[in-house]
Parts: sequence; C-alpha cells; structure tokens
Amino acid sequence: MSVNLSTPQPSALNPVPGVRLGVAEAAIRKLNRRDLTLIEVAPGSRVSGVFTLNRFCAAPVQVCKQHLPGGDIRALVINTGVANAGTGQDGLENANTTCAAVARLLGIDPAQVLPFSTGVILEPLPVERLVAGLPAAHANLRADGWFDAAHAIMTTDTLAKAVSRQVEIGGRMITLTGISKGAGMIKPNMATMLGFLACDAAIVQPLLDSLAKEAADLSFNSITIDGDTSTNDSFIVIATGQAGNAEINDPQSADYRTLRDAVVDVSIRLAQAIVRDGEGATKFMTIAVEGGADRSECRKVGYAIGQSPLVKTAFFASDPNLGRILAAIGYAGIDDLDVGRLRVWLGSASEEVMVAEHGGRAASYSEEDGARVMQEAEITVRVDLGRGEAQATVWTCDFSYDYVKINADYRS
Repeated sequence: MSVNLSTPQPSALNPVPGVRLGVAEAAIRKLNRRDLTLIEVAPGSRVSGVFTLNRFCAAPVQVCKQHLPGGDIRALVINTGVANAGTGQDGLENANTTCAAVARLLGIDPAQVLPFSTGVILEPLPVERLVAGLPAAHANLRADGWFDAAHAIMTTDTLAKAVSRQVEIGGRMITLTGISKGAGMIKPNMATMLGFLACDAAIVQPLLDSLAKEAADLSFNSITIDGDTSTNDSFIVIATGQAGNAEINDPQSADYRTLRDAVVDVSIRLAQAIVRDGEGATKFMTIAVEGGADRSECRKVGYAIGQSPLVKTAFFASDPNLGRILAAIGYAGIDDLDVGRLRVWLGSASEEVMVAEHGGRAASYSEEDGARVMQEAEITVRVDLGRGEAQATVWTCDFSYDYVKINADYRS
C-alpha cells in the first residue's frame, strides 16, 4: 500500500554520463529476487556522503567512512536482505572482502569502493554468495540501469523510488537521477535507509560535501515513519563532471544555486516517496511549523507531532481527535512556549480549517470540518508558534494495522 505513489517509468529515468549500474540475483536472503547492485563511477568523479549517527552503525557504514575521505571513489556495491549490522569484527571483514572483490572486477583499489547493506540486523552477511553474484552484476553494467537498481535495493518497499531532473548550468544541460529505498525504521538522523543521487555537473569537493549535508537536512532528515533511526542510513551524492560546465567553486554563484536547488528538489522527492510508501501507510502528512524562534525548535515540534502514535493512529482512522496534536506540541521541548499565541490548522488540497487558537479550540472550528479534511489521503498540519520567523517542514504517514503486521513478520 502506498499514498499517491507509482512505479517510475524506465524512460523517465535519464542516464547520468559517467555512471553505470548493474544488478544481479545473489540469494543474499531470498531466492529469485534482485538483491545485489553494482554502481561504477567514472574516474575523476566527486563523491560525498552522509551517514547514520546511530552508535550501532553497520559495518559497511564504518568502511564507507574510512574510504570516502580518500577521494577517487570508483564504485558502490549494495546488497539487500542482510544489513551486516551488529556483526562485530566478522562484519567488518565481510564488508572489506566485498570491496576487494569489486576492486578485482574493476581493476581498482579496494579503498575506491563504498559498500552498503540493508535488511535484517544481527545476522551475518553471506559474503560468499555476494561475491559469487558480483560477476553477473558487473556483466549487466549499463548507463540506463537506474530502473533495475531502484528495484534491487528494495526491502519492505512496495514500490521502487527514483527521480530524474535536468537543469541548464553555464549553457550545459545537467542531468540528475536518484534512487532511494526505505519504508520502515525511518527517522533518519542524517538521511534515509539508502539514497543515491548522481549528476554530471563539475563541482569542487568542499562544495559537494556542503551540498550533500544541506540536501540531506532538508529532505531525508525531515521525514519520519516510526521514529526509529536505522543502523545503515546512507545518502551518497555523485558528481561526475562530464557535462562540461565550468567547475562550480563559488557557493554564492548562480550556477551553484541552480545545482543546489535541483539536488534539494530531487532529494525531497525521493524522501517523500519513502514516506508515501511507509509500511502500511494510508495517509501522507505534511507537518509545517512556522513562527519559531529558530529552525531547531520548529523541527522539534514537527517531529513530536509526526512521531506521536496517538496522532498517527487518529489520522489512520480519519478521527479528528486533534487534541493529540496540541499534546504533542506541548511536550516537544519548548519550555517557554506561550500556548496562548499558538495557532493550528488542518488542511487538504482544497481547504484549510483552523483548529486551535488562544490556548484552546478555535471559535470557528467544527467537528464536521475536521472530519471532512481527515478523509483525505494527503493532509497538512500547519502550526504557528507565534515566536519568530523560523520554519521547518516534516513529512510523515499514519500508523495502520498493516504496519504492525509487516514488522511482526519482517524476518519470515
């Protein structure tokens, strides 16, 4: 089940010059499914990444953090089914074995490979099967492999998630294409379960690093499904430089702003796709918080609402039990919040209803109005804290019966 999300069309996913992708069936956890992806990156490309802050971060995340600062990354390898997290020294050895196997295939150094895993935590990675599947993935490498890769990185996702966009910079057409996966264990403390975005723009490494962090913050760092931060969250941005534009090196330039806006837009669309495909989701909810003293407190309020099981179950039932929203705002952690200045609206594409003002129910609010909006598949909760000019947006989904079923049976 998903909310206004459809499988991307292969023809809508533009190849990015300098990137080739190949997938294979390696039987990592289940037979007869694509579960191994190899991404080859052209020499001279810039690569940046943002990773989970979970202290129990997975072995591949640890290896990525070691390899990425060295620069000159030439390949990414992704397996699904087993997360290779909570696996100790054996997990690190298996991640390094994976990198070495990719390096042999491509004639590069193991330190030029970034490994990624997603799936069940606390189980050993069947590295022999992974390595045995790599030649098939290598043989399948092609520039238009984004559609297959989007499917091969899925776990409990019901639909593949992929986005393409093109913008003009310096008289050159820049192509951006990205894929992501995730449907549960989503409250990233950096990015999402897995996200990969490539473009052919030329940009200096420090600016790409800054852009990756900003894009993650405004997109993958602004979603929640269940409030759980994964051990494997990773978001990678690749810039191959093959578009032929003058290398972007000034964060104040029009060229950088154009690229920045495009990267953030693609990242937001990929992040929202994860929420729309949230485990058991029937409602897509935008929590827009404004009037804050700073962005941090706006995010606190957004996440308090978006992660509340009581709020999420009420939305699943289309029940305008909206006092739960006020309760979540109240415990968000703003100690000097003046609830008398607070205002809350409930909105859909066609209308917006004021719910609360002056510390209580809005005089104009009726239960019938709230119930009507709650029937919609896409709903916005807008909160004005009445404290300043800062704002932030968080995207989330409801909790349904199917969320429990999916997670109860996840290892089956």
